[in-house]
This record gives sequence, structure tokens and C-alpha cells, in this order.
Amino acid sequence: MASWNSFPLQVTYEVLGWFAFFSWSISFYPQVILNFRRKSVVGLNFDFVLLNLTKHSSYLIYNASLYFSSAIQNQYFQKYGYGEMIPVAANDVAFSIHAVLLTAITLFQIAIYDRGEQKVSKISIGIVSVAWLTAAVCFFIALPSHSWLWLLSIFNGIQVLMTVIKYIPQAVFNFLRKSTDGFSIGNILLDFSGGVANYLQMVVQSVDQDSWVNFSGNIGKVLLSLISVLFDILFIIQHYVLYPASRKASKWVNSSEQDDQVREHLVTPDQTPQENV
Repeated sequence: MASWNSFPLQVTYEVLGWFAFFSWSISFYPQVILNFRRKSVVGLNFDFVLLNLTKHSSYLIYNASLYFSSAIQNQYFQKYGYGEMIPVAANDVAFSIHAVLLTAITLFQIAIYDRGEQKVSKISIGIVSVAWLTAAVCFFIALPSHSWLWLLSIFNGIQVLMTVIKYIPQAVFNFLRKSTDGFSIGNILLDFSGGVANYLQMVVQSVDQDSWVNFSGNIGKVLLSLISVLFDILFIIQHYVLYPASRKASKWVNSSEQDDQVREHLVTPDQTPQENV
């Protein structure tokens, strides 16, 4: 297994990796907090959350297996060369674990909070079912020959596919409503930062090793960063450029309701009978 040639580049690699971890990890909290404060998940697309859970679960299986399994690492070296570095870092594993937990919490919020007329579409349920059925079939195909690296490539492919698909329902939902109300932009801004840092981390490793094999060896991580950044830019445009009026209207309505409640409290006479002195 290769080692680092430059200590400054190694430090930069670690800093970028953990910056991506914290950005991506914190990105889950604005939506969870928004749901908790509103006691409602109206405006959050449920297909997005379900597909996201499948995506992060697949990514966790890929990252944890390649990072901890010496057998799979040996298969990786046999394919890409023993002079290469494993393209999965500790921050990748930590992020995947955290992402699965927070996405599961968001699904729990969907179950207990006001959902309005929203529900998970049959198309998304079908996509998730096909994805896990494919993974199960591939597991039994890989089992006799212990082709674990090939199996991980399947999970990597699933997470890339889910990354592409998961953003589409929310983007279309925002477009149809002409609003991003109920969808946290803080999540997107942090996700964008993490995606950029994640991509730069791989560039730093390639520069140090004078090899770009880690891009082809972990194409899923590359596509994850690029796809996430592209959709994040779309959501940022929707929020700040296309539909800013809807956000202002929502704030004005909430403010008006609060003003009405205060006004009603002030003008309503006290109905409590007063004692004679």
C-alpha cells in the first residue's frame, strides 16, 4: 500500500476530508430542526427522503467494507496495483453512518408530523425495491467466487443512481409549487460545501501520488460530488432567484398571524368576574 509523499498534502487531504464530513453531516440538521419547529413535513418531498436512505445505506456498505475488510482491500490492490492507496478515508465511513441515522430520523418525523396530502409515490417504492432486489441477487452471484469488490461496485452504482434520482422529486416539487417553503436551503448550502471539499480531497490525493487511479477506483465518490454540486446549484437558483417571493409571502403570513393573535388578546375584554371590594 502506498504512503504519502508530501506531509503538507496529507494534512490538506485530512482537513478537506473532515471539512466535507462536518459540512455534509451538519447539512441534515436544518431540515430536521425545521420539521421539529413546524411540527410538519409539508413541503419536504417524501420520495427524496426514501431514496436518500437507500442511497446512504448503499454508500455505507461500500465505504465500511472497503475501509475495514483486508480481503476486499487485497482485491482492490490486485485490480489497481499495490502501489495505490485505498480511495476511502475514515471521514467517508463516519459520514455514511451519520447520514443513515439522520435520514432515518427524518423518516420518523414524516411518520409522526403533519403530512398534509403528501405521501410516498409508488414509483419511488418500486425503484427502492428493485435496487435492493438487485443487490440481493448480486450478493448470491458473488458468494461462490468471493467477488466482493465486484459486489461493492454494484452498491457503489446503486448509490450513484440514487443520488441522481433522489434530487429530481424535490426539484420538480419546488417547480410545481413555485415555492421552496418547507425545504431547508441550509441543507443545500452545506451539502454544496461538502461536495466541493470531497472532490478537492480526491484531487489532493491524486497530486501527491502522481496518479489519478483513485478517481477510477472510486468513481462513485467522484460522481457523488459532481451530481450533488450540480443539483445544489439548481436548488440555490430556485430558492434565491426563481421563487424568492414565496418565501417572503410565507414570512408575511406567519407574521400577520402572530400580529392578529396579539391584537385579539389586547382587544378581548377580560371575562373573569371581579370580586366586590
